[in-house]
Amino acid sequence: MSATDHDSDVDVGTTAITELSPSAKLVYKVLEYEGSLTQEEIAAESRLCSRTVRYALGKLEDQDLIASRVCLEDARQSKYWITD
Repeated sequence: MSATDHDSDVDVGTTAITELSPSAKLVYKVLEYEGSLTQEEIAAESRLCSRTVRYALGKLEDQDLIASRVCLEDARQSKYWITD
């Protein structure tokens, strides 16, 4: 992969983020700073209601900006993180 290919990948990710709602941007930043978190932990860190966090996580996953998997400590929850 050349340097130009990498730059275009970064631009695509940045464009996708700038087009998101403010709540989705906040959730993304929380994940960026804190690492892998559950929906409940994201809600606590961002001070957003759980419904807003759930909506933002859906939008971020639709854009392939984050990924999730079942939480090993509590299978009722999922852990979310930023994809590379």
